[in-house]
Parts: sequence; C-alpha cells; structure tokens
Amino acid sequence: MFATIALPLLSLSALAGSALALPFNSQTQSLNRRYASFDNWGSISSFDGFDNFYGVDNFSGEISVSSQVVVQEQVEVCESVSIEIVQQKLLVLQEIAKRIVTEQICEVETQTVVFQQFLSSCSHFSSDLLRTSGRDVGYDSAIASHFSDIFEADDSLSTSDLGFSGTSLGSSYVVPTGNNWNSATSSVSVGNAYNAALSAASA
Repeated sequence: MFATIALPLLSLSALAGSALALPFNSQTQSLNRRYASFDNWGSISSFDGFDNFYGVDNFSGEISVSSQVVVQEQVEVCESVSIEIVQQKLLVLQEIAKRIVTEQICEVETQTVVFQQFLSSCSHFSSDLLRTSGRDVGYDSAIASHFSDIFEADDSLSTSDLGFSGTSLGSSYVVPTGNNWNSATSSVSVGNAYNAALSAASA
C-alpha cells in the first residue's frame, strides 16, 4: 500500500512538462530575490500566513543537504513498471494539483503564486536525479503518507490541516534502492537523457 502511494509522489517533479525541466537555481529563479515576504502580498487576505509554510527565505522549500534525514530502517526497492502506467499516475497528480489550486483558492493572484511555488519546489528533484544537488534521490515518506488525507469519503477535497509544515520536508527521507546508477558512466548518460528531454520540451 505504501509503495503504491509513494511511487507517484517520488516522481512528482515530472509534472507540468518543461516547467520543471531545468534544475531550480535559487540565485536566478527564486521569487525571494524580488519579494522579501508574501504575507499579505498586495493586501490580499488569502496570502496571510504564506511565509509560515517554508519560511520567508525559502520560497520553493529547497531541502539543504544537512537537513535531509534518511530513514535507514525503511527500505523501498525500485520496481520497474510500464512507462505508460507511470505517466498515467503523474497526470493524475497534475490534475489533482490543478483541482486543489482552483477549488481551494479563490483569488487568482494567490492561485498564481502558489502554483509557481509548487513548480519551483518540484523542480529541485531534477538536480537530485542528475546527482548535482548533493541530496539523496528519494522522497519524504512521512509527507507522502498523507496522500489519502487529501480527499474526504465523498471524493471532495479535504479542508483539514494535515499537521505538518514545509519545514518538515526532508526529515523522513526514504531512498529506494535497485536503480541502475553507475558512478562511472551514469553522469554522462543521465545528462544526455536530460538534454534530450529539454529538447523535446522546447520543440
């Protein structure tokens, strides 16, 4: 059951196509460079408390290497399934994200900022996959376990507080084993795959 929920969340950074293609560069892309705070931004009440989630200095929720805690006792092994099945699950997550933004935020400015925050947060995973971030390639199992809490029994979106903040991200990390990463050759082959994906996204 856990693996079923965790698999799509592990691959969440593939959402929205080219918007997540480039690894996030906090020096050039972060909205923090332009806005010190989004709390009550534009005098829009729905922004109240915005900075409490990741913090005013971490718009996209980037995990530092030092704050990542790998849960050693929990082992998940990579299991290859049809690529189309993976793509189906990622598309479901994409549409759920759009549903959350459009059904649970009514101010269009807040919709825009929150979705950009979501995309920026997901984009950090690209650097993990390229092994350039210094972080382990995996997912936070404690946060992923709340997937079923998104919906009520009648399939409506839950309005309950899930009991965590963005600063919790990385404290219960699971790193699946069994992939084919080769320290001697994979940096080149993964780089080639990454560049091919960039070309396809920009075509």
